[in-house]
Amino acid sequence: MGQLSETILALEKGALSRWGEGDPGGFLETSAADLSYFDPFQEKRLDGIEELTALYESIRGKIKILRSEIVNPRVQIAGDAAVLTYQFISEGSEGFKRWNSTEVYQREGDQWKIIHSHWSFAPHSAV
Repeated sequence: MGQLSETILALEKGALSRWGEGDPGGFLETSAADLSYFDPFQEKRLDGIEELTALYESIRGKIKILRSEIVNPRVQIAGDAAVLTYQFISEGSEGFKRWNSTEVYQREGDQWKIIHSHWSFAPHSAV
């Protein structure tokens, strides 16, 4: 994995670590103002940091992840964009979950920001 791929993965791991403590701030700080977001609990796509902030603030402090693992991460780089895909296994306040995750990062100056995030459930046999 190259240096840029490691940077992207480190950003994601940092945000996930905070998420596991009930703090969505890592993802909010890493997200672009105009991001789009899907997850299986939302009826429709969320557009923009304001909508994502409203969702995340409604669950702040309610999630606790006791054990987690990022499985088979892959970073694909195309100019000033990077697509991170991985499976995420978590166990905690929401029980045992397996997720598929796609995060599209874009370079903004000297920072990388999430411009699209998509989370879905993975079959238990997927990992």
